[in-house]
Amino acid sequence: MPRSKNKVAAHRKRKKILKLAKGYWGARSKVYTIAKNHVEKGLVHAYRDRKLKKRTFRQLWIVRINAAARANGTTYSRLIHALDQKGVSINRKILANLAAENPAAFTEIVTFSAN
Repeated sequence: MPRSKNKVAAHRKRKKILKLAKGYWGARSKVYTIAKNHVEKGLVHAYRDRKLKKRTFRQLWIVRINAAARANGTTYSRLIHALDQKGVSINRKILANLAAENPAAFTEIVTFSAN
């Protein structure tokens, strides 16, 4: 019985990996065995960093809110606590956006929470 090689599926698999490796430098984009390792590593980083991105943005928002809050004579923790006590449910993303793009509205929120 002749040996079966499954050429079509194997070729398709290699082509898929090399397509994902497009733009990599040198052998990483040309040689299948090397490209396979680097594509796999890239996909691992992509999965991990999708989770890290959420963390990083929340940190950025908190820094921006704190800077704007201190410019208005309070701190981040006092502001968030006061908003929580008043029952204002505005998330950090929106607060940071207001602090950066509309300081007057942010000042109004700070004065409302202080009273």
